[in-house]
Amino acid sequence: MVKPNIGTINALIRMTFGFTMLAWATAKMVKNPWRDSYFWVAVMAAMKVAEGITKFCPLTALFEQYQDKQQDKVHVEETPLALPDDITEGITNPT
Repeated sequence: MVKPNIGTINALIRMTFGFTMLAWATAKMVKNPWRDSYFWVAVMAAMKVAEGITKFCPLTALFEQYQDKQQDKVHVEETPLALPDDITEGITNPT
């Protein structure tokens, strides 16, 4: 099961926008059924409604996953390398 990754307000906005665009695209498809562009607008609007209902956005999940990988990569690169004991034995502190 997927974990919700958008908030309640964001979900309500997505559903409102999705239902509005779905109604607009459906009305346009009734007048001009041969136009494919209205069909794709309806598909995208339905996707926004589904995202609002489930409170899960796949693009947000991909972006968060990418950010986590980048953060892990930076953390690994910033880890200092330890010098072997035989090299540090002859070094004296000049202060």
